[in-house]
Amino acid sequence: MARLPRPTSAPVLAGALVVLTLLAAGPLRPWDEMLQGYWAKQYTPNWATFLDKVPNAVAGQAVCLPVLLAVALFLAHKHRTWHPLAIVAAAEIGFYVGIGGMKVLLGRTAPAAGEGGFWQGGALEHGWYGIAYPSGHAAEAILIYGAAAYLLRRYAGPDMRLRSRLNWLVGLIALNAIVVAFYLGFHWPTDLIAGLLAGGLVLRVIVDVDRAVAARGLPFGWTYALPGRRPEPEPAPATRPQPVPVPAAVWLRTHPFDLPKPSLTNIQPLSAAWSTRVPGQSVRPERELQLH
Repeated sequence: MARLPRPTSAPVLAGALVVLTLLAAGPLRPWDEMLQGYWAKQYTPNWATFLDKVPNAVAGQAVCLPVLLAVALFLAHKHRTWHPLAIVAAAEIGFYVGIGGMKVLLGRTAPAAGEGGFWQGGALEHGWYGIAYPSGHAAEAILIYGAAAYLLRRYAGPDMRLRSRLNWLVGLIALNAIVVAFYLGFHWPTDLIAGLLAGGLVLRVIVDVDRAVAARGLPFGWTYALPGRRPEPEPAPATRPQPVPVPAAVWLRTHPFDLPKPSLTNIQPLSAAWSTRVPGQSVRPERELQLH
């Protein structure tokens, strides 16, 4: 069976995020201003509220966190382990500390509050509109839903069809998040791309740490037995082959030349009855030799 491509490593995602941030702070700002617009209000004003309350909310904490928590509780109860709940805690900590920390540190203004410059007031001056980079919804679409898919994949065993469908589902949710946010004009285009990279980076770190901890076999319910991956049974000790008894009928039908030749160990010594002369019976020459 063909091997699946290895997922993108954390250093590659981190490097791509750093390069994009440097470009967004300078060379890409004119492109952000050119591509950004309130397209929903311009082309479909009657649908703007619906797009904000329904499709855009799919990647928000009010929807994605209950989905992840429901998946984790189901798997934790089914497999009797705290491991899925630990993934939930790691995903939330990674989002607020990692991605939230980037938003506060960079302090980029959203289109509704400024011209997209970094370190221009931030949350203290503009509130939520002062921490637009990276996009929180785009990051949550990858991180939170990706964590739920990771748990389902780990506990589903070697079901490649389910793995492929989960990858497509997370990809569609992420695409919905960036398309709707771009159409509504809530973010600069580079904010959305950076959100995907940041969410993927935090998820990759969580997965790598989880696999390393599980390999060490730590207690307190962290370790888990994956279905479909049972230990192989130990081979039976080698034994010497036993001779197979040959039936008498088969032995009698054997050709005389195929019979085994007697060895010296099979010749029995002569008994007293064999060497005693019998009155009135002549002795054959070969027996005479044995008697002298």
